[in-house]
Formats: sequence, C-alpha cells, structure tokens
Amino acid sequence: MHIALWIVAALLAVAFGGAGAMKMSQPKAKLKESGQGWVDDFSAGMVKTIGGLEVADAVGLILPPLLEMAPVLAPLAATGLVLMMVGAASTHFRRGELSNIAVNVVLGALALFVAWGRFGPHAF
Repeated sequence: MHIALWIVAALLAVAFGGAGAMKMSQPKAKLKESGQGWVDDFSAGMVKTIGGLEVADAVGLILPPLLEMAPVLAPLAATGLVLMMVGAASTHFRRGELSNIAVNVVLGALALFVAWGRFGPHAF
C-alpha cells in the first residue's frame, strides 16, 4: 500500500504541478483559448492564486516525506487538493460544464486516497 500511495501522490504532483504552473505563467486570455472557460468567473489574480496553490500542493505531496522533514504536510496537501476539487466541481456545475466534473471527481478521489492513507494506516 505504501508504494501505491507514493505512485498516486507522484501522479497527482505531476498533474497539479503542471496545471498550476500553466495557470501561473499564462495570461487569463490564453487559458480561456486553451479550453479553460471557467477563468471568466475569476479575476486574473485569483487564477494565479489557484495555480500557486496547485503548485504548492504538488510540492507538498512529495518533498516533505522525501526529505523526511514535516511529513505531515503530505496528507495536508492531499486534503487541500480534495478541497480544491470540490471547488472546481462546483464551479463547473454552476457553469453547466458537467463533463469536467468527472475529472474533478477522479482527481479528488485520488487525493482523498492519499490523505486517508497518510493520515491513517500508512502514515510516515
């Protein structure tokens, strides 16, 4: 189970690290052109903040346990991703983008698995 948790955490870190870096580095208009219409509902600063939180969570999933420094940050980061996916799903629901909610549910469930495992039976 320990290996499965590491694999899922690494996949989440890659996904959210990349998505967050994209939100932080590209202007809001370019994000909208690439199919992320939800950015219309948020200010440019909020989009950058969301991206920064995604990058911070991605780093928090991997580095603290890898460096054996404050490993409790990993399940906290996973919990942060769960909350972000709840927010993302509610935004997509409000906008009528129901197909995007499936992605939020899958990513949220994977993050919940990591949070459960690292807070519970497979803590560092």
